[in-house]
Amino acid sequence: MPRVGLAMGFWEPVRLVDVSTKPWCFPNLGGIKLDPGFPIGNGYASNSSQIGGQSQNTAKYHVHYYIYPLLYWLEVVTDFLCLEASSFDIAYMSEIDPLWQDDELTTLLNPEAALFTSPIAQAACSADCIASTAKLPIDELFWCSGCQGPMYPMNGNIGANVGIKQSARLAAERMIYKMHRQGLAWGTSGSKALCSKYIMPILKKSQYRLQQVNPTPMVSGRESCSPIGATTILPKSGQVYPVKGEDVGFLLWRKRNCCVL
Repeated sequence: MPRVGLAMGFWEPVRLVDVSTKPWCFPNLGGIKLDPGFPIGNGYASNSSQIGGQSQNTAKYHVHYYIYPLLYWLEVVTDFLCLEASSFDIAYMSEIDPLWQDDELTTLLNPEAALFTSPIAQAACSADCIASTAKLPIDELFWCSGCQGPMYPMNGNIGANVGIKQSARLAAERMIYKMHRQGLAWGTSGSKALCSKYIMPILKKSQYRLQQVNPTPMVSGRESCSPIGATTILPKSGQVYPVKGEDVGFLLWRKRNCCVL
């Protein structure tokens, strides 16, 4: 229902994202590990495979998605209807999702992926890389994750691994898209969101920014909280490191437009 009020917008930290090669490992919970009693299979940060007759580095990650409405908990502002009022929760774990483990099963969720495998469609991602690094990603190129690679398939199987920072971010960005496709995340930015959140099966990439908080927090500089698809070359080196530093945690910032009564 339309209502009278003042339109406003702000960025809010609302979610945490784990990206780990180890199943049941939770970097954002201090690195605790669970043992459910059944094997899932480890991921890997770098592995060599034959793709198209050529050797290529690949990666595989498990992810977790936390409800984390930080501004509401801190009571930075009170009696503010635009803030999400909820408690901490783990909303998604890839270990129990068969669609995250297998590329063929993932096509059930994103059958349109076959339309964007051509070299022409992938070449367009270079423009998204430049745009997201300079300012904001190109939302119309929804099949691209900018400098990280393709958004499809929506799982943790990374076909072209350049480095841990690049492939871990790509896994996190694909998971965000997957949450929208499954209805676990909604649109909160733009004029459509002024009165209420809305269903957004095609991700609007400019709605989000990612800030690394584990293993090494990034707290300063423009690149510390960058849009989806922004390059990982510019941030300082040493933010991830072998073995214990291969499990990455992100704080997810979301653009919120709403109507204040």
